[in-house]
Amino acid sequence: MSRYLLDKFLFTVDRDPELVERYRTDPAGTVSWWEAEVANRLLSCTVPEQSTWQRFSDAERDALVAHDHVTLFEMGAHPFLTLTLFIALFERDHGPMEYQQAYAAAMQHLTLPYPDITT
Repeated sequence: MSRYLLDKFLFTVDRDPELVERYRTDPAGTVSWWEAEVANRLLSCTVPEQSTWQRFSDAERDALVAHDHVTLFEMGAHPFLTLTLFIALFERDHGPMEYQQAYAAAMQHLTLPYPDITT
């Protein structure tokens, strides 16, 4: 499992409105494409470079495809990254602050200590 890779997915998808829409309408296809094309791209390099070793675990892939922010958090994905992306995905389907309240309610069963979200 890689918290880094989960957070990288959440961050890069959230920063691109077209990817947000793609992930909203075709989560399985988007996760597969992203893992094959972006996961191993070294983002901080001025010259494009690729790594070869990073892959989602089956559990991570399943949680991403299911848009399951609770499981992602339990795996260590940063809650601010899931919240901002999931607001972009689903807030339009709800009234003001309704999605944020549902997001929080779904995580209400979690107690301290929370999963480690340091990177």
